[in-house]
Amino acid sequence: MAVTARDVAKVAGVSQRTVSNVVNLPDRVGSETRKRVQAVIDELGYRPNPHARGLRTRRTGLIAFVVPELDIPYFSDLARSLIPELDQRSLTLVVDQTSGDASRERAVLRGGSVSATFDGVLLNALNLTAGDIEAAAATQPIVLLGEEDYGPSVDQVAVDGVEAAFVATTHLIESGRTRIAALGRQSREAGTTAQREAGFVAAMEQAGLDPFRYMSRVEYTRESGLRSMHAMLDRPDPPDGVFCFNDLLALGAMRAAWERGLSIPQQIAFVGFDDIEDSRYAMPSLSTIAPDKAAIARRSVEMLAERIAGYTGPGRRERAGFELVVRESSAPAR
Repeated sequence: MAVTARDVAKVAGVSQRTVSNVVNLPDRVGSETRKRVQAVIDELGYRPNPHARGLRTRRTGLIAFVVPELDIPYFSDLARSLIPELDQRSLTLVVDQTSGDASRERAVLRGGSVSATFDGVLLNALNLTAGDIEAAAATQPIVLLGEEDYGPSVDQVAVDGVEAAFVATTHLIESGRTRIAALGRQSREAGTTAQREAGFVAAMEQAGLDPFRYMSRVEYTRESGLRSMHAMLDRPDPPDGVFCFNDLLALGAMRAAWERGLSIPQQIAFVGFDDIEDSRYAMPSLSTIAPDKAAIARRSVEMLAERIAGYTGPGRRERAGFELVVRESSAPAR
């Protein structure tokens, strides 16, 4: 016969509710009790019955991870961090792509296929309004990922884009660069790109440099980085440092510099944002801002699980950490 939660509770000397919390909301259980119960779960081979749980709780055990583009490596990296966090709660991740289309983003939140069949949504939206998000959060558990600012009423986990961009730009300045470009996409007034642009501008102005001399607003792709960098290198006074608002842009921009025969980082330095795997294997390897993806995944799943369990408090906005990873593309200028 299959092992039940009652069996686990009896052996561990706890209530069935505690066993359920260890499976679904482990942060609500003390560490010693959690370890003891988990050891019994592993020893007995207990596995929750998702169908029985669904009938009892009217839940599916499915969590939607809604992102603009699946081909942006940052999101696949984040998904890999989310999966083990959800596994601990017997939840399954399902990915949905919106292409940043506002109508599709709204469909996700207004009774479309995702909101109708999923217990909660981890959402990275680009073109919704604060009203859209607030209305949706009143009817279903949602946690926002990314730096897009949709107001204080919804749970959100993100890095401080302004501070991270300031650190990246300051690194280029301190390495001896004075003609520093910024590559990034035009976005909402308080969105991801706006934050990274604000940090870049603040660092440049603090150093007495013109932040708008080499600013190019382009899509977050390798091809956009390549084309934009070629255009900048056609100028009579090309940049000697480049801060790209994501790593894909930086990889394309470095390719353009290589095609022009420039030495990296001796003649031009690059810093990206996201710390995707390709950054470590590029030639030269790419310096970048590395968000704490593990912390983003852990805290966003914790908050979503709390909402699913019935938490109805005000929205929580939490900052995840980041670090500047210095690699070969931004060694000090000679």
